[in-house]
Parts: sequence; structure tokens; C-alpha cells
Amino acid sequence: MPPEYFPMFDVLGRLTQIREAKGLSVYRLAKLSGIPQPTIATWYQKQYYPPIDKLEILCHTMGISLVDFFNTDPDTVIITDPDDSKAFELYRLLPGSQKELMVQLMENLLSSRSIKEHDNEKRPEE
Repeated sequence: MPPEYFPMFDVLGRLTQIREAKGLSVYRLAKLSGIPQPTIATWYQKQYYPPIDKLEILCHTMGISLVDFFNTDPDTVIITDPDDSKAFELYRLLPGSQKELMVQLMENLLSSRSIKEHDNEKRPEE
């Protein structure tokens, strides 16, 4: 197929999409990643793509892999972590009703974790 059928991947657009979904400003992402904020700002101002090593740092900072970054199909799940892969394989072996229970369990675990983290934020330092 001719190149016009393969549009360029919008790296900066995807970076913005994920950064905003994570609730991060450019400034905060820069601080957390260790990449100077002016460097990131220059990428946006001049429409430069970040070097792959910097993009990998940004992805790690946002809690995703490079594979996740370039995967824009919401129906496709790419599992790169061995622990996640094992959990998913075990989940797939469950019958439907047990899958529903597993999802409820995970939601409850995450909900209770959020409550504990919120409570810890309210406690004064001793």
C-alpha cells in the first residue's frame, strides 16, 4: 500500500491524551519524569517527536508501557507484564459467573485501597 494509507502516528496527541487522562500537567509530568519542562514544551511548540528513550521515561512515569502508548485500539489489550499475563490467563479459565465475582472482588479491593489511601492523607504526621 502507498504511504498515504498509513497516517503518521500523532505522538504528541497521544502523549497529551494519556497525560490528561492521568490528570497530569506538563509541569507535573516533567517533575515526576525528571525531563526538564522546557524540553517537553519545545516538543509541543516545534512539533518535535520526543526521542524514544525520553518517551519510554514518560510512559513509565505515567504507568504504561511503550506498547500501551502505541496501542490506540480500545478493543485490543496487550499484556506485557508476566504477572498480569498470568492473572489474565487464570481469569480466562473461569466460567462467566465466577468472572463476574472476580471483577466485583477487584473493584472492592480497589475501592477499599482508595479509602485507606484517603484516610492516610488525612492523618497528621507524627
